[in-house]
Amino acid sequence: MGISSTCKCFIPLLFLSLTAGCAARPLYPLPSKLDIHKQPLQTSRPYNLAHRGSNGEFPEETAAAYMRAVEEGADFIETDILASKDGVLICHHDVFLDNTTNIADHKEFADRKRTYMVQGVNTTGFFVVDFTLEELKTLRAKQRYSFRDQQYNGKFPIITFEEYISIALDAQRVVGIYPEMKNPVFINQHVKWADGKKFEDKFVDTLKKYGYKGAYMSKEWLKQPIFIQSFAPTSLVYISNKTDSPKIFLIDDVDILTEDTNQSYSEITSDAYLNYIKEYCVGIGPWKDTVVPVANNYSQTPTDLVARAHALDLQVHPYTYRNEHEFLHFNFLQDPYREYDYWINKIGVDGLFTDFPGSLHNYQELTSPVSKDDRASKLLHKIAVLISSNGKV
Repeated sequence: MGISSTCKCFIPLLFLSLTAGCAARPLYPLPSKLDIHKQPLQTSRPYNLAHRGSNGEFPEETAAAYMRAVEEGADFIETDILASKDGVLICHHDVFLDNTTNIADHKEFADRKRTYMVQGVNTTGFFVVDFTLEELKTLRAKQRYSFRDQQYNGKFPIITFEEYISIALDAQRVVGIYPEMKNPVFINQHVKWADGKKFEDKFVDTLKKYGYKGAYMSKEWLKQPIFIQSFAPTSLVYISNKTDSPKIFLIDDVDILTEDTNQSYSEITSDAYLNYIKEYCVGIGPWKDTVVPVANNYSQTPTDLVARAHALDLQVHPYTYRNEHEFLHFNFLQDPYREYDYWINKIGVDGLFTDFPGSLHNYQELTSPVSKDDRASKLLHKIAVLISSNGKV
């Protein structure tokens, strides 16, 4: 996907603000204390969830990716939260740095390579838990996939949880956040806080610091929307007594056990378990190829997971939707709009994690009757203002 003309104006500002020395805080201003009226979050159609930001265009989980997602119309910007060696919460998907940073170019860190057990697998690499925030800030992000735009590699630093929150709160409209407590078992094993708190405690403390609270669709939630997500059910249950913010239970592939309870896919998608988890969560986030199985790159007959979840008033936010032919199944004829149409109108999901929030936003604007009516109203308003300013009324 190419960079639009509006983005070309936006890039120099990012370079000035993001590539000039990155200390712990703050390249991003603290959220404004002014009570400015903002365009509210849309709640009339499935949520556009910017997966790691607009990472189809920019390196994932960077300020550039998140700012671009806001510009493109995402309802929520999604992130993965890990912790540095000195206990600072950061935005990064992998517990290791090898795939999405230039760590290999930093010879001063060559002796930091380690082998750790991660979700039952011996994994070798450079791990975030072995670096302080100051050290992590010397690294620069790069694109995960070689077939995506490589021109921004080495331009943007890793950002903190607080910097990510500030991007959402400083937006000119209401933009939700969708942070994941990533690999909590691993983080709690390797990072210890002096006050004796756990990773999950620090995660919730940060959200409270910035005013995130309130049940789904409450006045507080609509002012600062949030979904908290995790693949670890015990972490979601643990924080349920610490925050009433809505939570989403993520569900991995059919052959992967939960990292904390070692439960199978069939166990955690059973009616009995969904009945249990709904006491703590407002929804589930399954991998889309488990909702609609795939064979020979063709989507097959859908399972009944969405219907069973909806019967229990659980939302369903599948992941991940991507524009490229490497990810689109043959049924959709290389057209991401066809895929969105299928999942929204046939499967009936409540939100979609996408690497290309601009594409999903454009699809929804083109197909939503509400949007069409809204555009017509705005056009009539502009005409009325124009006539009025010329003294015709």
